[in-house]
Amino acid sequence: MRCPFCGNEDTQVKDSRPTEDGSAIRRRRQCPNCGARFTTFERVQLRELTVVKSNGQREPFDRDKIMRSMQIALRKRPVDGDRLDRVVNGIVRRLESSGESEIPSKVVGEMVMEALKSLDQVAFVRYASVYRNFREAKDFEEFVGRLGGDGD
Repeated sequence: MRCPFCGNEDTQVKDSRPTEDGSAIRRRRQCPNCGARFTTFERVQLRELTVVKSNGQREPFDRDKIMRSMQIALRKRPVDGDRLDRVVNGIVRRLESSGESEIPSKVVGEMVMEALKSLDQVAFVRYASVYRNFREAKDFEEFVGRLGGDGD
């Protein structure tokens, strides 16, 4: 593992343990060159996934992209980081176990929206406003009105 601080190719593992939900291995590492300490996570990858965008473009699936988009939607909301990590792991597991290696971006977006709806209503609305590409306040108003009618 390369040191993120000095770029040294050889780092030492000081401590390894499973994460709380058991979905990854957390490793504390130290660089013998600069002495810096950092943490890495190893996760099981069941299959190579490709996301097919609406314009037909294909790109490798990126778990971190889901995490970043959900973190943006959840900014300044009272949701624990560990809980978010478990939700993202659940989405990734569902995608990997679906049996498909090519997944439409719409499926990924809907799974993220579903997860955010159960995590935090404000984050759900924030994400939906970008994902559904509301063009006018009226579109947003209709969406929020339907949300209130769900009894959530």
